[in-house]
Amino acid sequence: MLLRSLIASLCATVCVSFSCPVSAEETATLIFEDDFQRNESQEQTDEVGNGWKTNSKARAGGNKQVDLRDGAMYIYIHETADHGVSVVQPAEFRDGRVEVKFMLEDDRDSLGLNFADLKFKEVWAGHLCRVDIGTKAVAITDLKTGVMDLKIRTQRKAGTLPAEQQKMLKTKTKRVANKLETGKWYHAVATIVGDTLSVSIDGKEIASFSSPGIAHPTKRMLRLAVKRNVVVDDLKIYSLGGGKS
Repeated sequence: MLLRSLIASLCATVCVSFSCPVSAEETATLIFEDDFQRNESQEQTDEVGNGWKTNSKARAGGNKQVDLRDGAMYIYIHETADHGVSVVQPAEFRDGRVEVKFMLEDDRDSLGLNFADLKFKEVWAGHLCRVDIGTKAVAITDLKTGVMDLKIRTQRKAGTLPAEQQKMLKTKTKRVANKLETGKWYHAVATIVGDTLSVSIDGKEIASFSSPGIAHPTKRMLRLAVKRNVVVDDLKIYSLGGGKS
């Protein structure tokens, strides 16, 4: 017992003397959380509260696309919408982690976690990187140096993107097969450290992808991006490695 204590003390002394590195995960700072345990005052328009904003007024004629009920947030695209639903929360960090419970109610449903910086004007709408979780796969995409780069986006829309650039874009997404059941709650964690974005579901790592755009120094907001429907709950956002960027 005495020998074990001496060894432990020696190891601690060595770590202090040589400034043993502390991982980003060990310095996680909670910067936002929401359990959605509240009610709206009306049912005609979005009234999410807690700092959330949506694109329903601009893209769905003001029709309601986000509903708080049963202690969760139900997101569903309105039939008049001309764009997927975007539910936005300001959250600034360099390295960070998002934790969220979610449920997909249909095989075609998916949850997108989109990290953005509206102050960065070299990409469309601040898009930096994104995670898409569906019933069949998980995809991680570098948008900053991929399809949302303004020059690339303009050329794609004009049909003038060179073949080598088209080939390059295929390297900006990593897709990993992963089956999920509908009507079942899952816990997802998306972690950004440096140029690497990794995704785990229910404690199991599903995908990890490294690409330059992921290392953008200022992620300023999280967008929950929904093309059809999704239910989310217990969302938390952490800054890793010493707080905000």
